[in-house]
Amino acid sequence: MHKLLSLSAAFCLLAACSHSPTPSQPAITSPAPAQSSLSLERIYQQHEFKTAAAPQIRWLKQQQAYTVLEEPEQKTAPTTDKSNKKAKVSGHDIVRYQAKDGSRDILVTASELTPAGAKARLTIEDYQWSDDQQKLLIFTNSVKVWRNNTRGDYWIFDLTSRTLQAVGGSGIDPKQLMFAKFSPDSQQLAYVYKNNLYVQKIGAKAVRQLTFDGSSSLVNGATDWVYEEEFMLADGFRWSPDSQHLAYWQFDTSNAKVFTMINNTDTLYPKLQQFPYPKVGEKNAWVNVAVVNVNTAKNTWIDLGPKQRDDYVPQLAWTPAGNELLIQQVDRPQQQNKVLLANIHNGKTRQLMLESDQAFLDQIYEVEWLDNQQNFLWISERDGWRHLYLASLEGKPLLDLTPGAYDLTSVVHVDKTNGWVYYLAAQVNQAETELYRTSWRQPGIVEKITPATMRGQHSYQISADGLWAIHRFSNQSTPPQTALIALPDHRIQKMMVKNEQLAEKLKQLQLSPLEFFQVKASDGLVLDGWLIKPTNFDASKKYPIIFYVYGEAWGQTVSNSWSGSQGLWHQLLAQQGFIVASIDNRGTRAPKGRDWRKSIYKLAGVASSKDQSDALLAMQQKYPFIDAQRVGIYGHSGGGSSTLNMLFRYPQQYHVGIASAPVADIRLYDTIYQERYSGLLVRNEQAYAQSAPITHAKNLQGKLLLIHGTGDDNVHYQGTERLINELIKHNKAFDMLSYPNRSHGLYEGQGTTLHLQSTMLRYFKTHLQPTK
Repeated sequence: MHKLLSLSAAFCLLAACSHSPTPSQPAITSPAPAQSSLSLERIYQQHEFKTAAAPQIRWLKQQQAYTVLEEPEQKTAPTTDKSNKKAKVSGHDIVRYQAKDGSRDILVTASELTPAGAKARLTIEDYQWSDDQQKLLIFTNSVKVWRNNTRGDYWIFDLTSRTLQAVGGSGIDPKQLMFAKFSPDSQQLAYVYKNNLYVQKIGAKAVRQLTFDGSSSLVNGATDWVYEEEFMLADGFRWSPDSQHLAYWQFDTSNAKVFTMINNTDTLYPKLQQFPYPKVGEKNAWVNVAVVNVNTAKNTWIDLGPKQRDDYVPQLAWTPAGNELLIQQVDRPQQQNKVLLANIHNGKTRQLMLESDQAFLDQIYEVEWLDNQQNFLWISERDGWRHLYLASLEGKPLLDLTPGAYDLTSVVHVDKTNGWVYYLAAQVNQAETELYRTSWRQPGIVEKITPATMRGQHSYQISADGLWAIHRFSNQSTPPQTALIALPDHRIQKMMVKNEQLAEKLKQLQLSPLEFFQVKASDGLVLDGWLIKPTNFDASKKYPIIFYVYGEAWGQTVSNSWSGSQGLWHQLLAQQGFIVASIDNRGTRAPKGRDWRKSIYKLAGVASSKDQSDALLAMQQKYPFIDAQRVGIYGHSGGGSSTLNMLFRYPQQYHVGIASAPVADIRLYDTIYQERYSGLLVRNEQAYAQSAPITHAKNLQGKLLLIHGTGDDNVHYQGTERLINELIKHNKAFDMLSYPNRSHGLYEGQGTTLHLQSTMLRYFKTHLQPTK
């Protein structure tokens, strides 16, 4: 529910469907587009405005160089092509570039990545270098496990011997491996196979099994559905610094209830898909932590205390000395995070520190160790803002390294040689980020790195020595750009992607500027938003308005960043005669401080919808050209829930809504996410009922289109079916579009995205009657 997707990905979600929710209306047919106008076909079928892909780079350790994947080229024979033109061939070369002078050499050719006896070269889906930089691990042929492609086969290429070896040994199906990774000494490889841990020496075929109790319900070295979704934790083991041990999670899912989805279309008889999915108030998997010796397979189990079943273990890390684990143990309400130090030889633990919040702990961060092996970086909101602190194994008081009334949004890089931490923060504007650095050796020194002229959203991949970075930048009018820059002066060394062709194409369109604005909620709280006015806008006319909404704790819609096909969809609506707008209500992931984010505790859906309503009323006062009788709203996932809330709670203000993959009843969602923001169900049943859109469905007056994929393993179709029953009970008319077997992203199936966007456009044009 909490993934804020771009509508090119989020509303791509839906699949082709044979019926329309408004069958009496003629189908939309797009005339051959003029160069200055947009069409659904240009955006979603012809993909005319697709951004050029940025290179996926890997910085090499102890080198001022990086590697990228490039399609190989070969010269055609002079007898057939006098121009000596180069032709592309299959596979990818792995190419190294020197940051300083741009010199290039091929480290591994595509032809070298052809298994013996095979005709096809390996397709590189992901790769990693060993710490000694002499071995390459390739991941390919992946399949989905839970929501991501984490199972497949692995190959090792040795740069010294120039040999390619499949990972796995006798009795192991190489296509069933997960999370393979090199040991720190670059001599071994560990991975998960059929829910057990294995280790294999590089260059050897013999495999050593380390755990033996793995089964369909007992998982070693990997995680369950809800940990992967809500804690972004899928890879469930960590190498020790000396390469002699593995620390790993073990999940016993036997007590977690199983959810069943039905596939009615792919086979003659329906197929069932089942997986453990703990819903609000139900039992989670039992989580243990152990350390196993890779030479003896001896396990030491860590003592996590008597409340283990109700607690979460979202993070663990080896201390630099390698004799202890630093474990973060979070209670079920997610209000306390105990930081434990565990002895790997006897399993005993002691508490190092405690992080707590009266509402909830929003995120659980990995620690980053510093140069003296005693200090580490810690992120906390304890002073009301998300700041970076210096912590120690000695239990010294935390030292704030980023003081001030602003939020850090992420740590980018730790330069352990020179004592700098590079981080992104929103000091100037909540819709924008900038790169800063602070010194932990000389606390109080903070430097801004991003030039003040580059207003927008930024990301950086910084080299190990902190001297170079791959910089990606965009704003609402600038398509993504990628450059190699020198630090700390932010000097451009090489422009990699500028998207000039796209920028030129966009100049030919009749695009309306996106305007940022602020209004106040009824209690005086400032709310940020953006607005796009219709093409050929006339202030003397009244225009219908369509809100794009998310509103949940996991996303932010008001951002000065390039929004791709989603942004072009909004421009298309403006060309059709609609005002398009979006508001970030309190509780969203805007970098506006702890109180902003935590104010929705036990008020999910209540406080957020009140802010959206207040914003609409304030906008109608601010902008008299908004037609108060033609107000639409749409959103996906959490945005679908917000759409339902606006139609049900404020039926006099909102007249047309499209809710895609909504959580109609928050009591049906998973434990980790929903209990974090709504509290435990047993103590807050009334709050859950009031927060759920389904409770207020009887108030519907406007036009509602429900959209959901029947194969959604995240926000289950079950909730939409319950909402349908509630609407039927109260004799409420609505429209419904289901996409068979589509997942939460609603992207599967030929023609899905175009069909979805066409349906949405038809629905809004039919029921809101855009102003010409």
